[in-house]
Amino acid sequence: MTWVQALRSQAARVLGEPEVDAKLHQAAVLQRMLEHPAAQQQPVAELLQDPLQDPPRAVVVGRPPRPRLIHAAQVPARAVGSLQGRAALVHAVAHIEFNAINLACDAVWRFADMPDAYYSDWARVAAEEAVHFGWLRAHLRQMRPGQQAWDYGSFDAHDGLWALCERTSNDVLARMALVPRLLEARGLDATPQIQQKLRGVDSEDARQLLAILESILRDEIGHVAVGNRWYHWLCEQRGLEPLACDRALAALYLAPRLHGPFNWQARAEAGFTPQELHALTLE
Repeated sequence: MTWVQALRSQAARVLGEPEVDAKLHQAAVLQRMLEHPAAQQQPVAELLQDPLQDPPRAVVVGRPPRPRLIHAAQVPARAVGSLQGRAALVHAVAHIEFNAINLACDAVWRFADMPDAYYSDWARVAAEEAVHFGWLRAHLRQMRPGQQAWDYGSFDAHDGLWALCERTSNDVLARMALVPRLLEARGLDATPQIQQKLRGVDSEDARQLLAILESILRDEIGHVAVGNRWYHWLCEQRGLEPLACDRALAALYLAPRLHGPFNWQARAEAGFTPQELHALTLE
C-alpha cells in the first residue's frame, strides 16, 4: 500500500465512523500519518490497524444519533445575550466543524487520480477541522458548571453543508468550486459578525468563545485557500475560465446565492482573485 493509498483509506475510515470520540481518534491518526513523509512506509503500516486495501467506492457518512437534523428554516434564532443562546451558537458552529471533518475526508477518498499534494492538503484540513470541533465541544461542555453539561447533540441542527457535498459527488471540479469556495467561504464572512455580537456580552464564556473563533478563522482562511488552489488547478487542466466556470457550476448544481456583507480581507488572503472579488459586488 502506498502512502497516498493509506491516507485515502484512513480518510474513508474517519468519514464512516459514527461515534464522535472514535471519529476524533481516527482523525488524530490521520494527522500522525501526515507527519511522516511519503518515503517512510514503515510508520504508515504501524499507524494503521486493519487498513482498507483500497478506498471503498461508497462510504456511508458516519454520524451520531444526535443532533436531530431539521430544515435550516426551523432552527431557532440564537440570541447571544443568554447562556442558552450562546450554547446553541457554540453547538451550531461545532456542527459546522463536524460536517467539515466529513467534507474534507470525502474529498480525500472519493476523487481518484489527483496529485499527491491534493490528498495531503485535504487530509490536513480534515485533521484541523477535528481540532476545531474538539475546541468547541470542550467549551460547550463546560459552559454550565454544576448542572448537566451540554454536549454535541444537545441542540437540533441542519444539514445544508452535506447536501451540496452529495450533489457534487460526481465531479471534483464542482466540489472544489461549491463546497470550500462557496459554502465554507461563507464562514469567513459570518465569523466577524458573530464576534461583533459576542463583544457586547460581558461574560467569561463569551470572551473564551471569541478567542476560539479567532483561531478557527485563521485556519479556515487556509482551508478555503486549499479549495481555491485546487479549483484553479483543475480549471487550468481542463482549459476552463475560472469565473465563468464557477457561475455555470453554481447554476447547474443549484448552489445557494451569496449575499453580503463579505469579509474582503479574509477572502483575499484565501486566494480569491480580484476578478472573483469584484464579481461578488454584483451579487
